[in-house]
Amino acid sequence: MRVLAAFAWVLVPLGLWLAVMMWGTPHVVWSYRFLDNGDRYNPHAHRTYTSCTYLGVHGPVTIRPLDARCPWVRMIKVRR
Repeated sequence: MRVLAAFAWVLVPLGLWLAVMMWGTPHVVWSYRFLDNGDRYNPHAHRTYTSCTYLGVHGPVTIRPLDARCPWVRMIKVRR
């Protein structure tokens, strides 16, 4: 039993690797484009986002938003 406890630390890197393989790496929004109602500088105006550029460990990634929104942080799988 003591031998199994000595190798318990392996579960943490294995869990991180599994999470990256399933959901991708975290990316932070860098820039975005949107359609507005003529009030571009009003932060409370309704906007429909057309593209979002995220910055992560693989560099910038530009994607089209699925629900016309750009969340601040997004998990993205980068295909090479």
